[in-house]
Amino acid sequence: MKIIRKFWNFISSLNPERKKAMEEGRPFYIILTVILAVVGTVVIYNSPNLKFSIPLVGFIIVMVLHISLHWLSGVGLISRKSRIIYLVVQGVLSLIAVNISGAPELALTIFATMIGETIGLFGISRLTIVSVVIFFVLTPLSYLLIGGMDLLNDWLSPTLSTMTILISFMVLYRRQTETSNQAHALAEELEIANRQLTEYATQVENLTLTAERQRMARELHDTLAQGVAGLVLQLEAMKAHLSAGREERVATIIDHSLKRARSTLADSRAAIDDLRVAPANMSEAVKIKIERFTQATGIPCNLNMDMGDVVLPKSIENHVYRVLSEALANITRHAQASQIWVNLTLEDDQFELSIRDNGRGFNPNVAPKAGHYGVLGMRERARLIEGKLEIDSEIRKGTRIRLLVPTLQEN
Repeated sequence: MKIIRKFWNFISSLNPERKKAMEEGRPFYIILTVILAVVGTVVIYNSPNLKFSIPLVGFIIVMVLHISLHWLSGVGLISRKSRIIYLVVQGVLSLIAVNISGAPELALTIFATMIGETIGLFGISRLTIVSVVIFFVLTPLSYLLIGGMDLLNDWLSPTLSTMTILISFMVLYRRQTETSNQAHALAEELEIANRQLTEYATQVENLTLTAERQRMARELHDTLAQGVAGLVLQLEAMKAHLSAGREERVATIIDHSLKRARSTLADSRAAIDDLRVAPANMSEAVKIKIERFTQATGIPCNLNMDMGDVVLPKSIENHVYRVLSEALANITRHAQASQIWVNLTLEDDQFELSIRDNGRGFNPNVAPKAGHYGVLGMRERARLIEGKLEIDSEIRKGTRIRLLVPTLQEN
């Protein structure tokens, strides 16, 4: 056994990529070696043909070669040609060993092990079927060669029953092994896919955070930077008019400056609100948002919520809140509205957010100007929750934005 262990380690070192498969096959080859060694020893003890030194030495050499080739098969017979050569050589060695010993029990054992190994090693294939048939035929043929018809008659029945049981067992074992290997491979693929999904989710989250930071940077630039820059220009103009004594012109500029300051303040508060953590309750978050908007802009906003006790998934709540924020921010900047209506309803498993104003309206079929991404952002959020964003607007007739989520997703 020590020699076999060293031999196995040597083969494993030559084929590291198949080391795992060889390790799994080691118990089978150990059992096979023990069976052949025990049967060979019994044959040597009982067979009259092996009482002489020359047949005995020849028999031992052939059996050692036969067992060694069994172990070498674990190295990996990949090509069809190498498998055919292996089976032919093993078949020849088996016939030689049986003829030297003249023992029918050796014929049954050696060909049965070849049949079992062929099915277990190569699976169910055309080569396997042909090889099993050949080894099956060689067994009774060996009986005829070493003992004639009398020996064949004595051993045919146990041979048929033994071979039938062995073949059935090995076929079932091989199918179970293939099924187990497929399940293991599928589990590994699923694990890899799960890791990839986790990585993709992390990447998407990072990209979302980056996009959100960039959006907020644009928002602050459009509100604070531009608003303050405009106020600076108006203050400089006021200073020039005061020096020239044009007080009426100064008063007009002051009115414009107050409007710009209020607008800048409202936009800034809206941007800051987006940076805050939204309340855990969706209804509460929307109410707070509407109150802050009304306080900052002075625009009346009617809120109607008809959602019952239904709680939306957090992912949907977040996108709904952002769409509402973006819509209100666009109204503040562009609509010149004096009234806003916000509705949140849930009916027939369809959630709807509606924001309507009586402002100046616009043409929704015209592409937005460069740097204006509000509508595009709302459409993207609707797509992320498998919803739909509808915009209905006409010049001087106001605008209505509807976010529809047809099916509520699970948390």
